[in-house]
Amino acid sequence: MPGSIAAGGVVMGALAMLSGAASVLAWADDSHSRFAAVTCAPGQCEVAAGSVSKQPDRPSENGPTAQAADANSSRGGVKTPPAGETGGWGPALATMGLAKAGKGIFPRSDGEESHKPKADVEQHVPVEAVVQRAVSRLKLPRPVIRTSPREDFVQVVNLPTWMWVERGTWGPVTTSAAADGVAVTAIARPRRAVWSMGEGGTVVCRGPGTPYSARFGPKASSPDCGYTYRRASTSETGQAFRVSVRVVWDVEWEGGGRSGAVPGLTMSAERRLVVDEVQAVVTS
Repeated sequence: MPGSIAAGGVVMGALAMLSGAASVLAWADDSHSRFAAVTCAPGQCEVAAGSVSKQPDRPSENGPTAQAADANSSRGGVKTPPAGETGGWGPALATMGLAKAGKGIFPRSDGEESHKPKADVEQHVPVEAVVQRAVSRLKLPRPVIRTSPREDFVQVVNLPTWMWVERGTWGPVTTSAAADGVAVTAIARPRRAVWSMGEGGTVVCRGPGTPYSARFGPKASSPDCGYTYRRASTSETGQAFRVSVRVVWDVEWEGGGRSGAVPGLTMSAERRLVVDEVQAVVTS
Protein backbone atom coordinates (compact mmCIF):
# COMPACT_ATOMS: atom_id res chain seq x y z
CA MET A 1 0.00 0.00 0.00
CA PRO A 2 1.63 3.26 -0.96
CA GLY A 3 2.36 5.76 1.81
CA SER A 4 1.06 9.33 1.75
CA ILE A 5 3.60 12.05 1.09
CA ALA A 6 1.60 14.40 3.29
CA ALA A 7 2.44 12.27 6.30
CA GLY A 8 6.13 12.72 5.60
CA GLY A 9 5.81 16.48 4.95
CA VAL A 10 7.68 16.43 1.63
CA VAL A 11 8.33 19.44 -0.56
CA MET A 12 8.11 19.20 -4.34
CA GLY A 13 11.30 19.70 -6.33
CA ALA A 14 9.68 19.45 -9.79
CA LEU A 15 6.15 18.87 -10.97
CA ALA A 16 4.86 17.59 -14.28
CA MET A 17 1.14 18.22 -14.43
CA LEU A 18 -1.15 15.84 -16.27
CA SER A 19 -4.86 15.90 -16.86
CA GLY A 20 -5.49 13.12 -14.28
CA ALA A 21 -2.51 12.05 -12.17
CA ALA A 22 1.09 13.22 -12.34
CA SER A 23 4.40 11.54 -11.62
CA VAL A 24 6.68 13.80 -9.67
CA LEU A 25 10.03 13.83 -7.99
CA ALA A 26 9.84 14.87 -4.33
CA TRP A 27 12.20 15.72 -1.51
CA ALA A 28 11.73 14.26 1.96
CA ASP A 29 11.85 16.24 5.22
CA ASP A 30 15.58 15.77 5.64
CA SER A 31 16.14 17.63 2.32
CA HIS A 32 18.47 14.98 0.93
CA SER A 33 16.35 11.81 0.75
CA ARG A 34 14.46 11.50 -2.49
CA PHE A 35 11.23 9.63 -3.31
CA ALA A 36 11.60 7.95 -6.67
CA ALA A 37 8.02 6.88 -7.38
CA VAL A 38 5.38 9.44 -6.53
CA THR A 39 1.85 9.69 -7.93
CA CYS A 40 -0.21 12.86 -7.53
CA ALA A 41 -3.87 13.50 -8.23
CA PRO A 42 -5.71 16.73 -7.39
CA GLY A 43 -5.68 17.11 -3.60
CA GLN A 44 -3.44 14.08 -2.86
CA CYS A 45 0.03 12.65 -3.54
CA GLU A 46 1.24 9.13 -2.75
CA VAL A 47 4.64 7.48 -2.75
CA ALA A 48 5.38 3.85 -3.43
CA ALA A 49 6.84 1.91 -0.49
CA GLY A 50 10.58 1.37 -0.58
CA SER A 51 11.19 4.05 -3.18
CA VAL A 52 13.35 6.28 -1.01
CA SER A 53 16.87 6.79 -2.30
CA LYS A 54 19.62 8.64 -0.49
CA GLN A 55 21.16 11.82 -1.86
CA PRO A 56 24.66 12.95 -0.92
CA ASP A 57 24.88 15.09 2.16
CA ARG A 58 24.53 18.79 1.37
CA PRO A 59 26.25 21.65 3.19
CA SER A 60 23.99 23.55 5.52
CA GLU A 61 24.13 26.74 7.54
CA ASN A 62 24.12 24.72 10.78
CA GLY A 63 27.20 22.66 9.97
CA PRO A 64 29.30 21.10 7.23
CA THR A 65 26.59 18.56 6.34
CA ALA A 66 22.83 18.37 6.72
CA GLN A 67 21.70 15.74 9.23
CA ALA A 68 19.34 13.06 7.89
CA ALA A 69 15.89 12.90 9.39
CA ASP A 70 13.17 10.28 9.30
CA ALA A 71 11.05 10.91 6.20
CA ASN A 72 7.96 9.66 8.03
CA SER A 73 8.68 11.69 11.20
CA SER A 74 5.65 12.73 13.22
CA ARG A 75 7.01 16.29 13.24
CA GLY A 76 5.33 16.99 9.95
CA GLY A 77 7.56 20.09 9.55
CA VAL A 78 7.80 21.59 6.09
CA LYS A 79 11.27 21.77 4.59
CA THR A 80 12.25 23.75 1.53
CA PRO A 81 13.95 21.83 -1.28
CA PRO A 82 17.66 22.32 -1.85
CA ALA A 83 18.60 25.69 -3.27
CA GLY A 84 18.29 26.05 -7.01
CA GLU A 85 15.93 23.06 -7.46
CA THR A 86 12.54 24.52 -6.72
CA GLY A 87 11.69 25.39 -10.27
CA GLY A 88 8.31 27.37 -10.28
CA TRP A 89 6.40 24.59 -8.62
CA GLY A 90 4.43 26.75 -6.17
CA PRO A 91 1.76 28.01 -8.59
CA ALA A 92 1.42 24.51 -10.12
CA LEU A 93 0.74 22.93 -6.75
CA ALA A 94 -1.82 25.58 -5.95
CA THR A 95 -3.50 24.86 -9.27
CA MET A 96 -3.77 21.18 -8.30
CA GLY A 97 -5.52 22.12 -5.08
CA LEU A 98 -2.78 20.79 -2.80
CA ALA A 99 -2.38 24.07 -0.93
CA LYS A 100 -6.04 24.29 0.00
CA ALA A 101 -6.13 20.58 0.81
CA GLY A 102 -3.67 21.21 3.62
CA LYS A 103 -1.11 18.65 2.44
CA GLY A 104 1.79 20.76 3.72
CA ILE A 105 4.02 20.03 0.79
CA PHE A 106 5.26 23.53 0.06
CA PRO A 107 6.03 26.46 2.33
CA ARG A 108 3.89 29.26 0.89
CA SER A 109 0.42 29.38 -0.67
CA ASP A 110 0.04 31.24 -3.93
CA GLY A 111 -1.06 34.80 -3.19
CA GLU A 112 0.86 35.22 0.06
CA GLU A 113 3.26 38.12 0.02
CA SER A 114 6.95 37.40 0.02
CA HIS A 115 8.48 39.68 2.63
CA LYS A 116 11.73 40.89 1.21
CA PRO A 117 13.79 43.38 3.19
CA LYS A 118 13.63 46.78 1.58
CA ALA A 119 16.81 48.71 1.17
CA ASP A 120 16.97 51.86 3.23
CA VAL A 121 16.17 54.84 1.02
CA GLU A 122 17.52 58.18 2.13
CA GLN A 123 14.97 60.90 1.63
CA HIS A 124 15.95 64.56 1.78
CA VAL A 125 13.72 67.59 1.52
CA PRO A 126 14.82 69.61 -1.55
CA VAL A 127 16.49 72.93 -0.72
CA GLU A 128 13.92 74.67 -2.93
CA ALA A 129 11.10 73.44 -0.68
CA VAL A 130 12.81 74.88 2.40
CA VAL A 131 13.43 78.17 0.55
CA GLN A 132 9.74 78.35 -0.32
CA ARG A 133 8.85 77.77 3.32
CA ALA A 134 11.23 80.51 4.47
CA VAL A 135 9.90 83.01 1.91
CA SER A 136 6.30 82.27 2.94
CA ARG A 137 7.23 83.19 6.52
CA LEU A 138 8.46 86.68 5.61
CA LYS A 139 6.32 89.38 7.21
CA LEU A 140 6.76 92.31 4.86
CA PRO A 141 5.34 95.64 6.10
CA ARG A 142 2.61 97.43 4.23
CA PRO A 143 3.82 100.84 2.98
CA VAL A 144 2.30 104.00 4.45
CA ILE A 145 1.81 106.86 1.96
CA ARG A 146 3.04 110.34 2.85
CA THR A 147 2.98 113.50 0.68
CA SER A 148 3.70 117.19 0.80
CA PRO A 149 1.42 119.08 0.73
CA ARG A 150 0.04 116.65 3.33
CA GLU A 151 -2.05 113.84 1.93
CA ASP A 152 -5.06 115.14 3.86
CA PHE A 153 -4.76 118.52 2.17
CA VAL A 154 -5.33 119.63 -1.41
CA GLN A 155 -2.49 119.19 -3.90
CA VAL A 156 -2.02 122.07 -6.28
CA VAL A 157 -1.88 121.87 -10.08
CA ASN A 158 1.56 122.83 -11.50
CA LEU A 159 3.20 122.75 -8.06
CA PRO A 160 5.48 119.86 -7.03
CA THR A 161 4.06 117.09 -4.85
CA TRP A 162 6.56 115.19 -2.73
CA MET A 163 5.95 111.49 -2.07
CA TRP A 164 7.59 109.03 0.33
CA VAL A 165 6.77 105.96 2.40
CA GLU A 166 7.34 105.86 6.14
CA ARG A 167 10.88 104.82 7.02
CA GLY A 168 9.62 102.14 9.38
CA THR A 169 8.21 100.23 6.40
CA TRP A 170 11.45 100.36 4.42
CA GLY A 171 14.21 98.06 5.62
CA PRO A 172 15.48 94.45 5.55
CA VAL A 173 13.32 91.64 6.88
CA THR A 174 14.92 88.33 7.87
CA THR A 175 13.47 84.88 8.51
CA SER A 176 14.58 81.24 8.40
CA ALA A 177 13.23 77.73 7.98
CA ALA A 178 14.61 74.21 8.44
CA ALA A 179 13.58 70.66 7.52
CA ASP A 180 15.46 67.33 7.65
CA GLY A 181 18.73 69.03 8.53
CA VAL A 182 18.47 71.62 5.73
CA ALA A 183 18.40 75.17 7.15
CA VAL A 184 17.73 78.26 5.02
CA THR A 185 17.99 81.94 5.93
CA ALA A 186 16.16 84.47 3.77
CA ILE A 187 16.61 88.26 3.78
CA ALA A 188 14.12 90.51 1.95
CA ARG A 189 15.11 94.05 0.97
CA PRO A 190 12.91 96.76 -0.62
CA ARG A 191 14.36 97.79 -3.98
CA ARG A 192 11.98 100.37 -5.45
CA ALA A 193 8.61 102.05 -5.01
CA VAL A 194 6.33 102.33 -8.03
CA TRP A 195 3.77 105.13 -7.70
CA SER A 196 0.59 105.41 -9.76
CA MET A 197 -0.61 109.01 -9.49
CA GLY A 198 -4.22 108.58 -10.65
CA GLU A 199 -4.21 110.85 -13.69
CA GLY A 200 -2.15 108.41 -15.80
CA GLY A 201 1.35 109.28 -14.57
CA THR A 202 3.73 106.75 -13.00
CA VAL A 203 6.85 107.42 -10.93
CA VAL A 204 9.51 104.84 -10.05
CA CYS A 205 11.54 105.76 -6.95
CA ARG A 206 14.72 103.83 -6.07
CA GLY A 207 14.26 104.44 -2.38
CA PRO A 208 11.54 105.34 0.11
CA GLY A 209 11.58 108.99 -0.96
CA THR A 210 12.63 112.11 0.94
CA PRO A 211 10.27 113.71 3.46
CA TYR A 212 9.72 117.41 2.91
CA SER A 213 11.23 119.83 5.42
CA ALA A 214 11.39 123.61 5.86
CA ARG A 215 14.97 123.75 4.60
CA PHE A 216 13.57 123.23 1.11
CA GLY A 217 11.76 126.09 -0.58
CA PRO A 218 7.97 125.94 -1.07
CA LYS A 219 8.37 125.49 -4.82
CA ALA A 220 11.25 122.98 -4.66
CA SER A 221 10.84 119.54 -6.21
CA SER A 222 11.68 116.35 -4.34
CA PRO A 223 15.27 115.22 -5.02
CA ASP A 224 14.30 111.58 -5.53
CA CYS A 225 10.53 110.99 -5.54
CA GLY A 226 8.09 113.67 -6.71
CA TYR A 227 5.34 114.48 -9.20
CA THR A 228 3.61 117.52 -10.61
CA TYR A 229 -0.10 117.34 -11.44
CA ARG A 230 -1.24 118.94 -14.69
CA ARG A 231 -4.98 118.92 -14.04
CA ALA A 232 -7.45 118.99 -11.20
CA SER A 233 -9.29 115.94 -9.85
CA THR A 234 -12.70 117.64 -9.82
CA SER A 235 -13.99 115.45 -12.67
CA GLU A 236 -12.98 112.19 -10.93
CA THR A 237 -15.23 109.99 -8.78
CA GLY A 238 -15.30 111.60 -5.35
CA GLN A 239 -13.38 114.53 -6.88
CA ALA A 240 -10.08 112.85 -6.01
CA PHE A 241 -7.38 110.82 -7.74
CA ARG A 242 -6.77 107.26 -6.58
CA VAL A 243 -3.05 107.15 -5.78
CA SER A 244 -1.22 103.89 -5.07
CA VAL A 245 2.32 102.79 -4.27
CA ARG A 246 3.75 99.32 -4.85
CA VAL A 247 7.00 98.48 -3.05
CA VAL A 248 9.02 95.74 -4.77
CA TRP A 249 11.15 93.43 -2.59
CA ASP A 250 13.95 91.07 -3.59
CA VAL A 251 14.80 88.09 -1.39
CA GLU A 252 18.29 86.62 -1.06
CA TRP A 253 18.64 83.19 0.58
CA GLU A 254 21.39 80.90 1.76
CA GLY A 255 21.36 77.31 3.00
CA GLY A 256 22.01 73.67 2.20
CA GLY A 257 25.35 74.64 0.68
CA ARG A 258 23.62 76.85 -1.87
CA SER A 259 22.40 80.42 -2.32
CA GLY A 260 20.05 82.28 -4.62
CA ALA A 261 17.46 85.02 -5.02
CA VAL A 262 13.68 85.29 -5.22
CA PRO A 263 12.88 88.65 -6.86
CA GLY A 264 9.67 90.59 -7.25
CA LEU A 265 7.71 90.27 -4.00
CA THR A 266 5.38 93.29 -3.59
CA MET A 267 3.44 95.14 -0.92
CA SER A 268 0.97 97.86 -1.86
CA ALA A 269 -1.08 100.69 -0.41
CA GLU A 270 -3.41 103.32 -1.84
CA ARG A 271 -5.35 106.43 -0.89
CA ARG A 272 -7.20 109.34 -2.52
CA LEU A 273 -5.60 112.70 -3.23
CA VAL A 274 -7.59 115.83 -4.01
CA VAL A 275 -5.93 118.06 -6.62
CA ASP A 276 -7.19 121.50 -7.46
CA GLU A 277 -6.13 124.65 -9.28
CA VAL A 278 -5.25 127.85 -7.46
CA GLN A 279 -6.60 130.96 -9.16
CA ALA A 280 -4.48 134.08 -8.96
CA VAL A 281 -6.28 137.16 -7.82
CA VAL A 282 -4.97 140.49 -9.13
CA THR A 283 -5.69 143.55 -7.07
CA SER A 284 -4.94 147.13 -7.91
